[in-house]
Amino acid sequence: MEFTNETIDINQLPKFEEVPFSSLNKNYIKVVYINIAIVLLVVAIGIGALIYFNEEFRDTQTYLVFGISYVVFALFLYFSSVIAVKRRAFAIRDKDILYKRGVLSTTTTIMPFNRIQHVAMHEGAFSRIYNLAQIQIFTAGGSTSDVKISGIEKEKAESIKELLMQKIQNQI
Repeated sequence: MEFTNETIDINQLPKFEEVPFSSLNKNYIKVVYINIAIVLLVVAIGIGALIYFNEEFRDTQTYLVFGISYVVFALFLYFSSVIAVKRRAFAIRDKDILYKRGVLSTTTTIMPFNRIQHVAMHEGAFSRIYNLAQIQIFTAGGSTSDVKISGIEKEKAESIKELLMQKIQNQI
């Protein structure tokens, strides 16, 4: 047998950018808002406790600095979360699953079915209110290559989990 190592024309490779991606459920942003509200409440309680228990922070200038910082932090959380949720999407093809995310730069993870070892579905307390779930996909590569797709309708998440489990079983 003769060794060959031909060059591949990269223009002929399939382009994942042309795959139609599915967006997350529109109600997922409400779950994110609830989580942001909880974080902002905890931060406000922390700032309030700091001011209450430390007399050095009880002046108008400190109130102003903490207040402006808090509002800037809240606005940053709100707008970055909205953008992040809108930019997340997923797609399922014959041999792999794709997950796209990112605010400043976009990361697309392409996970071949033959690397998937386990699939789990999670429902958070607030996600359950909106009938949403999260699919977590574990791969042979370890925790750095795992994918979590949140904000999927529960029925669709169950279908995706079942499909992935069938793909895993067919590989054995």
